[in-house]
Amino acid sequence: MTKTTTAQGPVLGTRALNRATLDRQLLLRRTPMSAHAAVEHLVGLQAQEVKPPYYALAARLDGFRAEELAGSLERRETVRIVTMRSTIHLHSADDSLTLRPLVQPARTREINLFRKGLVGVDLDRLAALARDLVEEAPRTMKQLREALGAEWPDADPQSLAVAARCKLPLVQVTPRGVWGKSAQVSLTTVEHWLGRAEEPAASVDATVLRYLAAFGPASVKDFQTWCGLTRTRPAFERLRPELITFRDENGVELFDLPDAPRPDPATPAPPRFLPEFDNLLLSHADRTRVIPPANRGRTWQVNTVYCPFLVDGFLAGVWRIIDDALVIEPFDDLTKAQRAEVLAEGAYMLEVMDPESSYDIRFGTVLPS
Repeated sequence: MTKTTTAQGPVLGTRALNRATLDRQLLLRRTPMSAHAAVEHLVGLQAQEVKPPYYALAARLDGFRAEELAGSLERRETVRIVTMRSTIHLHSADDSLTLRPLVQPARTREINLFRKGLVGVDLDRLAALARDLVEEAPRTMKQLREALGAEWPDADPQSLAVAARCKLPLVQVTPRGVWGKSAQVSLTTVEHWLGRAEEPAASVDATVLRYLAAFGPASVKDFQTWCGLTRTRPAFERLRPELITFRDENGVELFDLPDAPRPDPATPAPPRFLPEFDNLLLSHADRTRVIPPANRGRTWQVNTVYCPFLVDGFLAGVWRIIDDALVIEPFDDLTKAQRAEVLAEGAYMLEVMDPESSYDIRFGTVLPS
């Protein structure tokens, strides 16, 4: 691996960071890992909508089929729960019981954003009542708003429901999230859904090590961006004796596991089609290791979010399925070889995700910068 050295330590350039992160994200080559093992290795998949976790694994796993992940949800081996950055993630059952308590301080702080609608509300009583409701039977947010609003008629119903979601580890029950099935979001507690008792929170130190294995090399701010926690530098300092450090091209200190892969920056990176909000693009304070500065912010416009694709390891455009066509919209001109590779990867993705259907694949208009 090519790198320079400064008085502050070895410097990793953008391409070196890109290839290291792609390797750990299972995006340099597809792995035969199981869906469950991949979800644990990646410390969860962003799951605001139903389809993203499936597309995320199709890009990463050799032999993946949507039925595998769907089955794990139906068997309650994986669950959909609010964790990192106050967004819904798909986690293994074990991780859901320990990572949610870890980020609970951030969820508790989130309630402050709704305090104007919660005047006079006893939040502990609200949590107890909401737990009784969702453990009696899964409830929608509308049902929670109505039930809690009856107890606190002067409070804002939406604020009451959000406070319940922040106070309690609520999971989306199936069939929500199961490929090929549809259902509105209904919630119960993770303990009730899994039939398991509450567990102690994962330690920050252990979570830092897992983060580095999936997203490193990384800075303290990168870790905090990923998980939404603050004041985590003491954990890195405790771990410093067992970690190695680098600097990025701006002089920011990066921590890493000694034996983690750091491929040569010239290692080929095949095209990959990713879902909207894939954690690859959201889990670092400095995202230039994946997103060229010129392409920052180009995966969304107004209220529309697009699915990204990578070429040579970096964000190169967006894609979407319109009717019976996969439309690929690169940000810049692609070489003939790159176009052929992108088309081949698109065809592979469609075959994995919907083998019974036939789609056209075409290049569309480049979105304006």
